[in-house]
Amino acid sequence: MLSVLLKFTKPISRLLAINPRRLVHIFKGWPIFFRDLVRYIKITPDNGRFYVRYLDLYPVYHDRFESAGEARGHYFHQDLWAAKEIYCEKPECHVDIGSRIDGFISHLLVFRNVTVVDVRSLESPVDGLIFKRGDITCLEFDDNSLESISCLHALEHIGLGRYGDELNYNGWQEGLKELERTLKPGGILYLGVPIGRERVCFNAHRVFDPSTICDALGKLILESFSYVDDFGNYHERVPDFESLPVLEYGCGLFKFKKECNYSAKN
Repeated sequence: MLSVLLKFTKPISRLLAINPRRLVHIFKGWPIFFRDLVRYIKITPDNGRFYVRYLDLYPVYHDRFESAGEARGHYFHQDLWAAKEIYCEKPECHVDIGSRIDGFISHLLVFRNVTVVDVRSLESPVDGLIFKRGDITCLEFDDNSLESISCLHALEHIGLGRYGDELNYNGWQEGLKELERTLKPGGILYLGVPIGRERVCFNAHRVFDPSTICDALGKLILESFSYVDDFGNYHERVPDFESLPVLEYGCGLFKFKKECNYSAKN
């Protein structure tokens, strides 16, 4: 019954930025919180170091109903996939465009300095993290200059205004062309985007057919393709797109390479 109700209210909850499942947990957790609060006060010694102060109350209602975490899903598998690939390739320099700082970038910083480009600002004192504010549709790098580039779960947002960028219907295409332009011959591009029924979910993201991405990067070679399915499970190195199941919101993981004789051919 609850699952049916959540499905019915999903469009409205998205529009109002409400998480109905979290609301259910609040209602379930509220009486438990107060029960435990009373019990804790009773077992607190007189003049105990950690006695309860009213102004310090910090109710958390939902954690007891959730798992310890998820070793699955888009970001978990995507970040591990790209970090492992880059570790094995061992580029001298790596540039990332718009990927998650507290996930993928933190993985890379264990073994590699990273230059990060994002349309938003970033202040970080972390060694090895070089930040440049910029737009993927007009990157400030020379043609054929970058040996290793990543762009994970970022391209689908370009031009939708979600992150303060300008509205641009063709933003994703312009971004891909810039990644292709700046990648040097022999260089590798690691790209992660939502895949499935092709559509725009304004203003959150776009979902791509995998062939759309390959067609837009027609001058690059697709070295490998892996994906995360609708259930968060990872499938490594799929031979072709025809073997994919019907997906609603998966994650495609593309490893492209620019041919070493690219300059002579283009």
